[in-house]
Amino acid sequence: MRSHEIDYQILGEDIQVVEVELDPNETVIAEAGSMLYMEDGIIFETRMGDGSQANQSIMGKLFQAGSRVLMGESLFMTHFTNRGVGKRKVAFAAPYPGTIRAVDLAQINQNTLIVQKDAFLCAAMGTKISIHFNKRFGSGLFGGEGFILERIQGDGMAFIHSGGVVMERQLNNETLRIDTGCVVGFEPQLNFDIQASGGLKSMIFGGEGMFLATLSGTGKVWIQSLPISKLIRRLSPSGGNANKESGSVLGGLADMFES
Repeated sequence: MRSHEIDYQILGEDIQVVEVELDPNETVIAEAGSMLYMEDGIIFETRMGDGSQANQSIMGKLFQAGSRVLMGESLFMTHFTNRGVGKRKVAFAAPYPGTIRAVDLAQINQNTLIVQKDAFLCAAMGTKISIHFNKRFGSGLFGGEGFILERIQGDGMAFIHSGGVVMERQLNNETLRIDTGCVVGFEPQLNFDIQASGGLKSMIFGGEGMFLATLSGTGKVWIQSLPISKLIRRLSPSGGNANKESGSVLGGLADMFES
């Protein structure tokens, strides 16, 4: 199914909103609860699934819904369709302060983008949203962000959001080491892994965490400057002393060493 061709503009600087303009009978899909406003003539419907497979069976829809639960997302997605005469607009806001980035999936390798499980905001109808398991078990065991990622496939526009500023890097047979949790998304041909950040002393007392995300190969990667998990830790009672890998198996071990 080809994706609908939607027009859009991204509004704001630090806390952004994406405004999508729909022609009659065009549809955009979005995470439940992300809609900010919509003009008269647009109707919305909550569905189980992204609608990319029109003849999908009930079991297929249940499997897709179950995979969304594993990703920590809502069981349902909301479909917004322009049933009016002429163009109509609907806007979506990210769930926390940060940046929204538009990605043309037709320009991405294999028409596929791998993102962290809460990065997807909305996309043109025809875009497929599914679960992606990282092949490297260590990425899930020690990464703090888990090995369950989200796969976005299609040939239209998709919108992802991140905390703080989002940066796009092009790797050319290179390796980039990134703070865990700061990877927003990457092209599927890149190798993603979690590796130790250094020697034992540096890992425990260096302040950069025990592990770093490693991306290698040739392709694009999107990086966020302030993931929501880091912001929450800074605002928690323990403040900056909270270990950066608190979401990982070894988070408690590091806390013990620091004590």
